[in-house]
Amino acid sequence: MRVVLGLLLLLLGLCGSGTQGEERGLGELKSRIDQLEREDAVQATELRSLETRLTATESKTSDLEKENADLQTRLSSTESRIDQLERENAVQATELRSLETRLTATESKTSDLEKKNADLQTRLSSTETELLVSKSRIEQLERENAEKPKVAFYTALTDTGYVGPHNTDTTLKYSKVFTNIGNAYNPATGFFTAPVKGVYYLQFTVCGNHTGLMGVFVFKNNQKIMFNVEWKEDKLYKYFTKSVVLELIAGDTIHLVLPSTYSVYDDVDNHSTFSGSLLFPL
Repeated sequence: MRVVLGLLLLLLGLCGSGTQGEERGLGELKSRIDQLEREDAVQATELRSLETRLTATESKTSDLEKENADLQTRLSSTESRIDQLERENAVQATELRSLETRLTATESKTSDLEKKNADLQTRLSSTETELLVSKSRIEQLERENAEKPKVAFYTALTDTGYVGPHNTDTTLKYSKVFTNIGNAYNPATGFFTAPVKGVYYLQFTVCGNHTGLMGVFVFKNNQKIMFNVEWKEDKLYKYFTKSVVLELIAGDTIHLVLPSTYSVYDDVDNHSTFSGSLLFPL
């Protein structure tokens, strides 16, 4: 198109210039035409190149637009997923802080419990050691106790009522035997005989039930070691109780004697009693 326009302009110029320059004008025209043809050829080549590049560019642009649309879709999806993840992360962050608080409290409590457990373990070990020592001591005491003599008796005088008064001193024979561990008391004689050397606890209760004197002597072997007496003026029950702690050797005897003219009383209710036991051997 540019070549045609150029030729037309050139012809117009030539027409206006006259005959004199016909030959010169034809030469210039030919030269101009050649130049325009070359330019046209170059421009055609450039045009084809541009068209090719345009086609490629348009194709690439179309591809890029499609890719961009796809990327936009993926971006929207990614942004949506990011929003969702951010919300989830916010929730998890809250839960995490809560868990961290609970964990801190739990770790503190665990530390306290570990200290308490360690203390309890120490105390338990100490207690177990003490128990072992105590058990050993108990077993030793049990062995010692098993080896020790066991002496204890409890008796009452009679079921017949009054005993005495007599014209002479009379040994009281406590005939109702309720306890006689070690068989140290003899109801036939009224004597308690120490089976081993030791310290003994002895006790007696005397009851009176009529006007007059009531009392007993306490004899160790043949030696009087105690005398107890009461005067009774009515017919109501009257009592006194005495006890002694004596060191006796094996074979020593203890018995109670009713003085002459004195009386005591006993019946099925066991008002007058005599008892004793070994506190510990020596």
